[in-house]
Amino acid sequence: MEKPEHIHLLDEATINQIAAGEVIERPASVVKELIDNSLDAGASDIRVEIEGAGSKNITVIDDGRGIGRDEAPLAFSKHSTSKIESKDDLHRIITLGFRGEALSSIAAVSRVELISRTADCLSAVKIGVEGGLVGEVTETGSSVGTRVEVRDLFYNTPARRKYLKSKRTELSHITDTVTRQALGNPGVAFTLLNEGKVVLRCGQGGLFDRMVQVLGADVARQLIPVEYKDDLLSLWGYISKPGYYRSNREMNYFFVNKRNILSPAISNAVRLGYYTMLPKGRYPAAVLNVRINLEEVDVNVHPAKRYVRLSRENEIMDGITAAVEQALKQEKLVPEVKPSRTKTMQSSLASPEKPTPKEPISSESPVIRENTSNYTAPARDTQRRLKSSERALAEEKAQPERVGSGVSEARILGQVNDLYIVAETDEGLLLIDQHAAHERIMYEQISRRVKHNWQELISPVTVDLTTREKVLLEEYIPCLENLGFSLSEFGTQTYVITTVPTVMGKIEDPSVVHDLLADLFEQGRIKEKKGMEDMLCKTMACRSAIKAGAPCNMEQMQNLLDQLEKTENPYTCPHGRPTMITLGKAELDKLFKRTGV
Repeated sequence: MEKPEHIHLLDEATINQIAAGEVIERPASVVKELIDNSLDAGASDIRVEIEGAGSKNITVIDDGRGIGRDEAPLAFSKHSTSKIESKDDLHRIITLGFRGEALSSIAAVSRVELISRTADCLSAVKIGVEGGLVGEVTETGSSVGTRVEVRDLFYNTPARRKYLKSKRTELSHITDTVTRQALGNPGVAFTLLNEGKVVLRCGQGGLFDRMVQVLGADVARQLIPVEYKDDLLSLWGYISKPGYYRSNREMNYFFVNKRNILSPAISNAVRLGYYTMLPKGRYPAAVLNVRINLEEVDVNVHPAKRYVRLSRENEIMDGITAAVEQALKQEKLVPEVKPSRTKTMQSSLASPEKPTPKEPISSESPVIRENTSNYTAPARDTQRRLKSSERALAEEKAQPERVGSGVSEARILGQVNDLYIVAETDEGLLLIDQHAAHERIMYEQISRRVKHNWQELISPVTVDLTTREKVLLEEYIPCLENLGFSLSEFGTQTYVITTVPTVMGKIEDPSVVHDLLADLFEQGRIKEKKGMEDMLCKTMACRSAIKAGAPCNMEQMQNLLDQLEKTENPYTCPHGRPTMITLGKAELDKLFKRTGV
């Protein structure tokens, strides 16, 4: 393409495609915009049908008020809407849509057919649009409501179509979109079908019943009600008990004035309400409805309306934190002692472990732990993780001898902040990141043992999944089985794990599977089977490695360095972070200004 020499106006079709790119990012964007329109039309039943993960066909059918014959052609005109009259209305928006961009943006990058009927008409109106060009308006038979069919999404923007992710990933985004809309509107029935098969179906009801339907009974059992009101906001919904959490904010569902939004600020405010009840880097589940004066909320700050701006954000966040604190104080949080159906087993290959004495409390807390007689014994979890990789290494067939890094010959001095191992070499000081180092060890062992060495669980682990997690898991089951997992369906949203790779030791908590799925979802599109298996190996290695904050004794630190010495690449973790750094004598002299001495 030659670069134009002069400033000129773009043609209408190009303008529309550029504008559509701001609003319609992927098939899930189409689903969201069409559901928003259905909700604004007062629908009580919404049905979403998907083919080809949304690229081939998206059909949304509702029983809302419908569109009249005279208004149907206008529906596809840019900035045509029935929801606001003037700029003053932007400060008190009560509908989900308001810009008049959704249908025109969708029609600019697809082939659309709309059929709609109002209650005062005996017949429905039918209109087709292709690439933004509106066709003839005709009459047809239909029930009251609207049916929008979107075919061949991005057919005229091949670059956008090319960068869509795998079908399962796109379907997962669609499922998440419908899930969020369903949670925000429990009084509306939702159905999601993929290739004619039901992915999600929920009838009209209350919020708790809706959470059971779309998040699963396991999640719903872990939730407690929250209700709060002050001069600025009213809030109601559910938050999870402190013992239930995830590794990311995926289980955060926030609705401000009925609008589903993404809000790190609200997420942080919720987490702050738990104070010290949650481990670092973990997030609670939350389904919260926040009602604020319309004039305090600016919804016109994001093309896809995913974010809002709050004029008194700090005060609102303080109120949300107070609501969470209040709910947690009122709820009985002491767990009951009863058999769990997710009881896990002791690895059939794990050696018996001795009880771990508790560390005495003292007024001084040394930064570097030394090899002293009163050194604290390691936690059972740390011992298990290290023993698992050591045992796996011993079971492997002899490998060709490698030129070592010399790390195993370093003299260990201690541990800093239960994370970094400090050792001395002939060249100076060596600092080792214990998690990154063990992650490298686990990654190479898991990679070499694909299709080999799995262990059967004495007590199978049951895992309850959200609808979105189940959709994602189905894509990865073949690769997981290739690595040594054995999974089978047990109910509509439950899977049973009966075998795991030997190198993982044992599964102590079903949350490991949830974390694994969260990591896989964040990775995005991987077409090749080998690449997918490598990604799984990296994720499993990260989850199996000893953690930051885990105390290690001298024997364990030496064990870790010995195992690291035998890896093919001891210098970086599988994700490219360094496992160790060296502070040479010259650098130490320079730091202490001993240059030239």
